[in-house]
Amino acid sequence: MEKKVLIVGISQKQKDFDYSMEELANLAAANNMEVVGEIRQNIDRENRATYVGKGKVDEIKGLAEMQDARLIIFNDELSPSQIRNLEEALELDVMDRTGLILAIFANRAKTKEAQLQVQIAKLQYELPRIFGQGEDMDQQSGKGGLSNRGSGEKKIETDRRTIKYQIRHLQKELDMLVDDREVRRRKRKKNEIPVVSLVGYTNAGKSTTMNGLVRAYSETAEKQVFEKDMLFATLETSVREIVLPDNKQFLLTDTVGFVSKLPHQLVKAFRSTLEEARDADLLIHVVDYSDPHYKTMMKTTEETLKAVGVEDVPVIYAYNKADLIEGEIYPKQTENTIVFSAREKESLEFLTEVIRKELFASYEKATFLIPFEAGNVVAYLNDHADVLATEYLENGTQIVAEVSPADLQKLAEYQAAE
Repeated sequence: MEKKVLIVGISQKQKDFDYSMEELANLAAANNMEVVGEIRQNIDRENRATYVGKGKVDEIKGLAEMQDARLIIFNDELSPSQIRNLEEALELDVMDRTGLILAIFANRAKTKEAQLQVQIAKLQYELPRIFGQGEDMDQQSGKGGLSNRGSGEKKIETDRRTIKYQIRHLQKELDMLVDDREVRRRKRKKNEIPVVSLVGYTNAGKSTTMNGLVRAYSETAEKQVFEKDMLFATLETSVREIVLPDNKQFLLTDTVGFVSKLPHQLVKAFRSTLEEARDADLLIHVVDYSDPHYKTMMKTTEETLKAVGVEDVPVIYAYNKADLIEGEIYPKQTENTIVFSAREKESLEFLTEVIRKELFASYEKATFLIPFEAGNVVAYLNDHADVLATEYLENGTQIVAEVSPADLQKLAEYQAAE
């Protein structure tokens, strides 16, 4: 049964306020909550004690009673004292946007690495929010006398030390997994296979795009990634090998989507995962073109990538879900932007051709004369190059192929004079 919740936000005349509140409702739905009402307040600055003004606190309490809401979710990150004051005034549980996103991540994390990242982020969020309950609160505020107050403060410090220890312990575990992934990443680089990284806002269609390409061009089509029309369906980084009909190949990565006001604790914890995009040869920035707020989503994605050091990587902007826009003509390309639908074969073929032109522009057509005893070289070219012609001569096998600069250098001794 879905928990009934109210959502609350304050507008300080920001342009994207309506969108932010709509997204908060979607985040709640993604965490199996039913939004039964919302309260907004236009205010120059938030109330340091209760986020909203006292009158609004009373209004929230009244609406919660009327709608039988059991949880109040606020659209910004609240301070520990604001949460404490609001829970006392409302006599209800209070959650802020950061806590909600962390809860979604905790529910969706499937791999060991993602689970560790979320656990660390949650503990970092909870650390400054430790305060005593019941008797401990009395002790902390001094109601129980000087000796009792010291006891309460001591318990809080013990709890904080415990959390700090847990963070250090989990971070060591995470570092080991990150090191393993870094070894795999270096190995991929050494193999000289280019990497294409799908990035974008949550629910933009990155996983749908990946699955479409995997079905079309991968021998391991069963290794599709989880996709669903909801926020944060994918938290893990997935890597799939894509082999085109002409033997050109690249690795395709799909990782966690972004959202506005993404908690800094999560950005920090998932930094190593997000940095996958930093080492890519090409970024495909997937955009939900059907969403009226797509420009805001693009800006959020670009700001988050910049925050983790992803800069100076070539980008193709892939405006997805064109099939949901009445009268839109697609697929089409304008410079480094394409309009397409990740659910349609023609669009995926169009995207593939755009990727091909971007990734393999430096490939060269060359002629090789390979002695019969070097059959392994012939096999290598058949597996790794676009072989255009093969002819068997008296002194060996002549192959005309389109090859990468690295392979051209590697096979220089077999290159025939033009």
